[in-house]
Amino acid sequence: MPVLEVASTGPLLVGPRPSESSVDLSMVLPTSNEAQNITAVVEQLDAVLDAISNLRYEIIVVDDDSEDRTWDHALGLTERISCLRVIRRQGERGLSTAVVRGWQLAQGKILGVMDADLQHPPDVAAKLWAEMACGVDLAVASRHTPGGGVSDWKFRRRIISRSAQLAGLVLLPEVIAKVKDPMSGYFMIRRSTLEQRELRPLGYKILIELLGRVPVRSISEVPYTFRERADGASKVTSKIYLEYVHHLIRLRVVSLNRLFRSG
Repeated sequence: MPVLEVASTGPLLVGPRPSESSVDLSMVLPTSNEAQNITAVVEQLDAVLDAISNLRYEIIVVDDDSEDRTWDHALGLTERISCLRVIRRQGERGLSTAVVRGWQLAQGKILGVMDADLQHPPDVAAKLWAEMACGVDLAVASRHTPGGGVSDWKFRRRIISRSAQLAGLVLLPEVIAKVKDPMSGYFMIRRSTLEQRELRPLGYKILIELLGRVPVRSISEVPYTFRERADGASKVTSKIYLEYVHHLIRLRVVSLNRLFRSG
């Protein structure tokens, strides 16, 4: 069993791929109290990626020192899933920063992220990889392209989600309009696009941070249906939406500063 890694603190910078690495894809799964789901999601994702011809990959679980010991459950899987790495974060919290910490330790030339609660169907990862293999910089799993959707969301949640997207279009239209599902948490991005660009994500919406700070030349969107959680409690709270609005305002300031400098 490999030694459990503890992610370091410091600037959220993604460096170049290690020169000795032969890994094509690094998929990061940020977790917080997902002990009930972690085995299923890792096994399913591993099976999907293993079926892709000649793909060299790794799966990285980045856990926020969960009370249910998600990190320990994941570590137990490494005995039979050799591509799995586990990071137990201590002293830092948040989905978006967990993703970047995982990318910092990743070895792949393509970096990806998906939820660990099975709301993101693992089989869609193969479709995202196919788009990346065609040369795009960013491939996004989208609920809002033809063929995509949500499974059994209540009316209230649908209204909140759509309101959040409309708020983004008002505060940050040039960023939000780049993709049909800017709040997606399931995507792959070319590592070279991110190298040496400091990120300052807030809350859960890491894709908005990338679209607002990183010059992405080509984007492809793959439809998928967002599932309801099978096990565990939802982490969607009012605090998350407040952080989302704060994040939009912060990126708006960055965009205005960039505009003033160019003018």
